[in-house]
Amino acid sequence: MAATKTSMRLWQKALSRSTEWKGDEGKEEFFDVIYWLRQGLSLFLGLTWGLVPLSGALGLGLFLAINAGIVYLYCTAYQSIDDEAFGGVIELLKEGLFTSFAMFLVVWILTYSAVHF
Repeated sequence: MAATKTSMRLWQKALSRSTEWKGDEGKEEFFDVIYWLRQGLSLFLGLTWGLVPLSGALGLGLFLAINAGIVYLYCTAYQSIDDEAFGGVIELLKEGLFTSFAMFLVVWILTYSAVHF
């Protein structure tokens, strides 16, 4: 029950505009939010690219640009955080990037193969 309350509190903070993410625990929570934001985005974009059908370097490039752009806008415009307090822009943009890229590729390939072959 405590884990559910903690999880709900975290998502309330994530969806609230300009939330305070103080201390080491706040940083870890914020990085968790970025990680799961990327996972959801990867699932959505993988399904979309597979259904459209989009393929090749254009699909990969668009995914990386959209993924990085949304995370950056979420961090700076929606949450209004000081990126230097979290290790800089690069640190924010690389959090969860490779796992989300792997998920995107799997979903994209499976969707594309299932629908178009």
